[in-house]
Amino acid sequence: MTWLMLGAGLILLIMGAELLVKGASRLATSFGIPALVVGLTVVAFGTSAPEMAVSVKAAFSGQAELAIANVVGSNIFNILFILGLAALIMPLMVSQQLIRQDVPIMIAISFVALWMIQDGTIGKLEAAILLTGVILYTVFLFYQGKKTGIDATVEVDKNPAPTWQNILLIVIGLALLVLGARWLVQSAVTIASSFGVSEAVIGLTIIAAGTSLPEVMTSVVATIKGERDIAIGNVVGSNIFNILAVLGLSGLFSPTPLLASEQLMQIDVPVMLAVAILCLPLFFLGSTLNRFEGFLFLVLYVSYVWFTIAMALSLPYLPQLQAGLVYGLAPLVGFYVLLCLVNDLLRRRYN
Repeated sequence: MTWLMLGAGLILLIMGAELLVKGASRLATSFGIPALVVGLTVVAFGTSAPEMAVSVKAAFSGQAELAIANVVGSNIFNILFILGLAALIMPLMVSQQLIRQDVPIMIAISFVALWMIQDGTIGKLEAAILLTGVILYTVFLFYQGKKTGIDATVEVDKNPAPTWQNILLIVIGLALLVLGARWLVQSAVTIASSFGVSEAVIGLTIIAAGTSLPEVMTSVVATIKGERDIAIGNVVGSNIFNILAVLGLSGLFSPTPLLASEQLMQIDVPVMLAVAILCLPLFFLGSTLNRFEGFLFLVLYVSYVWFTIAMALSLPYLPQLQAGLVYGLAPLVGFYVLLCLVNDLLRRRYN
């Protein structure tokens, strides 16, 4: 029954996020709000709504460690699994704006998150700073879009849905999110207790993957349709929103400071920062993420989950696994990036 509740909670979260985005988008456009603003706010919130619902619910329920673990796990999953899967389907194109602006911003706020949790908590002041950051970032993107001439108009729907219908969709979507989050958090805590692992481990793996399903669908569908730039933009934007908005809102309304365990501080958040940094050179080289790099991302994600589970269960081969990752896989990734950089430098020199 606990596993059924976990699955039902995930389904309710996905359904709730979809209804919320649909109703809010229609309501916003009916009031003449520019499409650009709708995309940057409503859609960004919608794909991260499951993370938001779970983290806020966990914070209110006293599982303060689960709130941070969910965000960190989701951000690692978004980059390594979603981009890896999408690039494996078809090489991804990377826009110059992502390389020069959005990816560096994602790296910067990942570093800020790492700095904030060094004392093991995220308090209300730090949460307020994060929330202020997402407001400033959204305003900045809006004015940038206006300045660069990005179309911010909305096609008028000849048969718009009634306002009451849009409000009903929003209310139902929010209700499903709340119920789904409750079931998911309760079942996850029960599962963690039965397996003898911490709530953080469940948050970093099962819940992180489950709450990122909207991003999976968005990126994979965008890749298949040929909108490969959207696939990366969706992940980068979601990661920025997760740290600034989800952590910010969870910390601001939590009755106690959000907690970060030793594992989160020393392993998981540094891994989140490392994979964000890894994006920059790979995206820069040829402005693409090729199939081999997609496969490499998937290998890194499987290795990370394997190590997390092995550490949680204190498996006997943990020291050998850790040595293999630190002295084997990590140097290989570094060597590949260096090789690509040298190759790109030579190509530019002789062209």
